[in-house]
Amino acid sequence: MAVTLTTLPQIFALGFDSIIDVRSPAEWAEDHIPGAINLPVLNDAERAEVGTIYKQVSPFTARKIGGALVAKNAAAHLQGPLADKTGGWKPLVYCWRGGQRSGSFTSILQQVGWRADVIAGGYKAWRKLVVDQVHERPVPSPVVLLDGNTGSAKTEVLALLAAQGVQVIDLEGMARHRGSLFGALPGGQPSQKTFEGALALALARLDPARPVVVEAESSKVGNCRIPAPLWKAMVAAPRIEIVAPLAARAAYLTRAYADLLADPARLVQVIALLRPLHPAVVIEAWQAQAGAGAFTDLAEGLMARHYDPRYAKHRGRLAVPVQRVAVDSLAPAALPELAARIAARLHDR
Repeated sequence: MAVTLTTLPQIFALGFDSIIDVRSPAEWAEDHIPGAINLPVLNDAERAEVGTIYKQVSPFTARKIGGALVAKNAAAHLQGPLADKTGGWKPLVYCWRGGQRSGSFTSILQQVGWRADVIAGGYKAWRKLVVDQVHERPVPSPVVLLDGNTGSAKTEVLALLAAQGVQVIDLEGMARHRGSLFGALPGGQPSQKTFEGALALALARLDPARPVVVEAESSKVGNCRIPAPLWKAMVAAPRIEIVAPLAARAAYLTRAYADLLADPARLVQVIALLRPLHPAVVIEAWQAQAGAGAFTDLAEGLMARHYDPRYAKHRGRLAVPVQRVAVDSLAPAALPELAARIAARLHDR
């Protein structure tokens, strides 16, 4: 009997050992259920071939050829990734609509003796729940923004707050981006759909009786857009602002962006993207600092002339309550105490 999803967290509470996405690699790459593994029963070329035959020849011929391909690929999975699964293994399978691909593969798994089942409606059923959660519903918990100028260690403090039991949503973690022109990470960003899936699951798991802390961001984190209900809640949310000296923030940035600083040529290229916003002499000076390894001076210059003025201009448009938490150091040893002070502010609300 197919599993009907009514909530996003439900899928992880059903007791299945594995979630298997049998769609093609291209479908998988665009988006998939978090934690699922990809065991395609048709690869991209095979899926295209069967689809063409379905339209140009006949549905019967397409099903016959598709069935043979599914059986061939299923055999490879049984002898490969699934070879070590014991008799008690319990997988949950899905495809695009919960139709022939997932049904055929599940039937084979059941014939082996595994307690396999399918998701009714497949990936589309999951995606419908995601869209409802992130685009149609208000954020279930009161939102509090963790603010502070560039280099204020907000992302690390957010993780420390989570470790102390505070509800948080890590948008930069979900978007795999540090939220600035210099924020790209190796491996690139997820698709918008994948970003929304992770966000939807986090929102669905919130306790509405407790606040949730979100790092102050623009409406996009890299290329990932923050859905409208969350963005509206963030704009109107009260803020806790970390206030730290410029030198402390520069020291933090040289640690947090060590991967970028290890590639001065790439750093110089990123600085060049700021040319429309600053005089050529300023850009050239920053690039010279990057090439010479004067990273602390570079960080101070970028914050003083680029980031801090823009943060100040943005905050000047807001009329929301702000609590400021001043700190002298952002060294690793100082951050747990900073997080504890911020958590105390949340409890006092």
